[in-house]
Amino acid sequence: MSVFNNRVVVITGGSDGIGKALVDVFLSMGAKVATCGRSYDKLYQIQSSYPGKPLLIHTTDVSREQECKSFIDTVLQNFGQIDILINNAGISMRALFADVELEALRMVMDVNFWGSVYCTKFALPSIMKTNGTIVSVSSVAGFRGLPGRSGYSASKFALNGWMESLRTELLESGVNVLWVSPGFTESNIRKAALDGSGKASGETTMDEKSMMTSAECAQHIITAIEKRKRTLILTFQGKETVFLNKFFPSMADKLVRNFFFKKGVLVK
Repeated sequence: MSVFNNRVVVITGGSDGIGKALVDVFLSMGAKVATCGRSYDKLYQIQSSYPGKPLLIHTTDVSREQECKSFIDTVLQNFGQIDILINNAGISMRALFADVELEALRMVMDVNFWGSVYCTKFALPSIMKTNGTIVSVSSVAGFRGLPGRSGYSASKFALNGWMESLRTELLESGVNVLWVSPGFTESNIRKAALDGSGKASGETTMDEKSMMTSAECAQHIITAIEKRKRTLILTFQGKETVFLNKFFPSMADKLVRNFFFKKGVLVK
């Protein structure tokens, strides 16, 4: 029997990518799953594919405090407790800082940072009672600032620092705090990434087929939760970037710029 059998797992941003893959795996392991997203249609499609399974869906914009509270309250009303919270909902952006509108930066910060803060704040009392786990899906961009992704990097740096503080505060509480940096993973996040004006770009030039799949990433995250790890950095490229930035920062500057600029043009 799975260690997650009958555990209550809350996953934000579960309608696409890594979030959906996590929903799929946790349900297959006997967990009770609650997930949220902004698109009711996508959430309903997922729920319809699991008839009879303990899957709760809730339409939520995690950038809004009261909607996060409503989501967590609904989970507690239906399942009675929360064992694992995975702050997965996120949005990216691609634009040079000189060209970006400030509202686009605020939108990214509101979703990636504040969305995790809101959900964790409201779920924390229950997680402390169950000696559970808090997970935030961060990024290598939270260890190394990426050109054309300044707002995204800022939100993930903030997320990492906040999670580290939270872990230290809860070190003797029985709660485990884990932040995950997937690296480049096959998902919808690049197509949904905001442009400089704050609108979804709808396209990407990166080769999605060469990246780690969302299902593989989800499995790594679940293993890390089971082992109660502190941090998880995925893909060789991700680990290499973090290592170089820590020990050879000037070299990392040049390598990262070369990766993201082709003939002086920002890669999208």
